[in-house]
Amino acid sequence: MSQPPKACIIGAGCSGFTTAKRLKDFGIPYDCFEVSDDIGGNWYFKNPNGMSACYESLHIDTSKWRLAFEDFPVPADWPDFPHHAQLLQYFKDYVDHFGLRDTITFNTSVEKARRTPDGLWDVTLSTGETRTYDVLFVCNGHHWSPRIPDYPGTFDGPAFHSHAYSDPFDPIDMRGKNVVVVGMGNSAMDIASELAQRPIAKNLWVSARRGVWVLPKYMNGKPADKSAMPSWMPRKLGLSMARKMIKKTLGNMEDYGLPKPDHEPLEAHPSVSGEFLTRAGCGDINFKPAIKALEGKRVRFADDTVEEVDAIVFATGYDMRFPFFDDPELVPDADHRLPLFKRMMKPGVPNLFYMALAQPLPTLVNFAEQQSKLAAAYLAGRYMPPSVAEMARRIVKDEETHLGQYYQAKRHTIQVDFGIYVDDLHREIARGEKRAKAAGNPLPVPGRGRAAVA
Repeated sequence: MSQPPKACIIGAGCSGFTTAKRLKDFGIPYDCFEVSDDIGGNWYFKNPNGMSACYESLHIDTSKWRLAFEDFPVPADWPDFPHHAQLLQYFKDYVDHFGLRDTITFNTSVEKARRTPDGLWDVTLSTGETRTYDVLFVCNGHHWSPRIPDYPGTFDGPAFHSHAYSDPFDPIDMRGKNVVVVGMGNSAMDIASELAQRPIAKNLWVSARRGVWVLPKYMNGKPADKSAMPSWMPRKLGLSMARKMIKKTLGNMEDYGLPKPDHEPLEAHPSVSGEFLTRAGCGDINFKPAIKALEGKRVRFADDTVEEVDAIVFATGYDMRFPFFDDPELVPDADHRLPLFKRMMKPGVPNLFYMALAQPLPTLVNFAEQQSKLAAAYLAGRYMPPSVAEMARRIVKDEETHLGQYYQAKRHTIQVDFGIYVDDLHREIARGEKRAKAAGNPLPVPGRGRAAVA
């Protein structure tokens, strides 16, 4: 029998270590490299690798019911929306329970990953060593490279991305300050709600180009994500029912002192907060349109109002980056588009998997756990993907399904509905198993176990 292919996993966040667990279950050999000194990635507060976006008060917006790994239940005594420290400990317990820690090489980054002429992967590590692998799993996440807008003029005070925010006193003491938070995503709302508490910020403005629908964490006394429409329900009907329920529950955003959204609920990636609307309704948070210019200690907004400002926090999202790739075909384009089969495989590159490169609703935590079912079956010879042409056709169809409800923006290029995606993924695995059996269950990856030190 041919040896199974050997894989390289880049990163040991939740997508990396759940991928490792599945490969281990299937007997697929792998090396996992993590630049930090421990697992956890984005959920490792004050991660020494500098890539974590965690702040001290952060609680996940996904309920424990929806983020749990299917073969490792969350602690029964958890609150509905656990603190980041609880989630990190859950990750550590998972890794230790399944004996994964010894398979991860810590304090080691992948500097370069290049395809060889025969289709394998030469992987150069921060140690200077180069190893050759049959398969590459990209699990480095997409919330670590901050995007900061460029404005005319200069600002004479501290201005930093939310990625650097730790608490109201770090990186600067916000007490008594006039603060602008730019953005209306989840981090913006969490940080604005925290800073607006008296006696922290003197004045707190949220600046954004457009209004959004701010969704609550609870609906009808239960975590809102437990009320997600079932995947079997027709898409249009489910969206219509959800939008009516949201409007009936929340009313108009203008009633809270916020601008009227220019779109319907769920036409944008949801902004979820349990406090923001209350703070806005109490006048602790005030809204401003987009920043027009920076004028020393003053900020001019699109409506030409001007405010004296002490600090700016940019909660303006992240760029998707894969710095270890030189090939432009393997990275997103300027509009953040990287079409992938089942959001994980690039047609024509049979031994490359992008794990959790998606923005699934309601949860990203256990997304790669589901994707790894297809990847591991593929490497074990139990699954065979469709042709490159069929992959391309299915990508277009899948993007119509998952992206059709959203307005066009960089932040919406990787949206997927978790329930619909997983149901379809399971169907695709079943189809691929039939294709593999018809072909005699071949190991489909170039090299077939020829991984070695170069």
